[in-house]
Amino acid sequence: MSHPPVILITGASGGVGQAAALACARQGARIAIAYQQNRTAAGSLLASLPHGPHSVHQADITQPEQVAALIDAVHTTMGSLDVLVNNAGISARFDVSSMSYADWQSTWQRVMDTNLTAAANLSFCAAQRMIPVGGRIINVSSRGAFRGEPLMPWYGASKAGMNAMGQSLAQALGPHNVFVYTVAPGFIETPMAASVLEGAEGASIRQQSPLGRVAQPEEVAETIRYLALDAPTFMTGSIIDINGASYLRS
Repeated sequence: MSHPPVILITGASGGVGQAAALACARQGARIAIAYQQNRTAAGSLLASLPHGPHSVHQADITQPEQVAALIDAVHTTMGSLDVLVNNAGISARFDVSSMSYADWQSTWQRVMDTNLTAAANLSFCAAQRMIPVGGRIINVSSRGAFRGEPLMPWYGASKAGMNAMGQSLAQALGPHNVFVYTVAPGFIETPMAASVLEGAEGASIRQQSPLGRVAQPEEVAETIRYLALDAPTFMTGSIIDINGASYLRS
């Protein structure tokens, strides 16, 4: 590659996305920050990134036309799109005894739209730009895709779908030198998980790992940086666990 790689990171205004943007920028990559609502945080991240130039893009990735416009804007503004990081995600708690059928349907749709359908649409649109020149797609999944999530069934289902999608795309896009990787973290010390980790369940969640803690965003970000910039292409299709041995799968 004759130019610094351009990396689009969704959900980049905080948590893992922010840490991944910093980790990749420190290695000379140019970052396209995608956010939906938190313009202030996105702007602060932009100002903190070394090297560059970098860019900021607002989009509601649950809207297919905004996904296509986002990919076009990044390519036009940055001159290329070499890596897509599907990091944006949401969740919600489930109480089978109190949730209405209507709430079940709306929550399921909202989580799937953000976590899986948006990632699929972003991957498709990005691949159209990458196929002529090569590229990488990195999906941020979860251990919940494997172990089950009784308190967040839509989250576990969306991440299991992301894993299957990533492996299918790895096979479909490999002949075009577009490589697809997935990271599957456990709990991470982020604002999204703060209410759970700071509550009554926090201590037991930390004890799920023999390390007695949950991951820091920088640990997941370093894995993303490796996949984006250094991982062998023959790793395409891999799903990498980063959960502190809190859940081990065969």
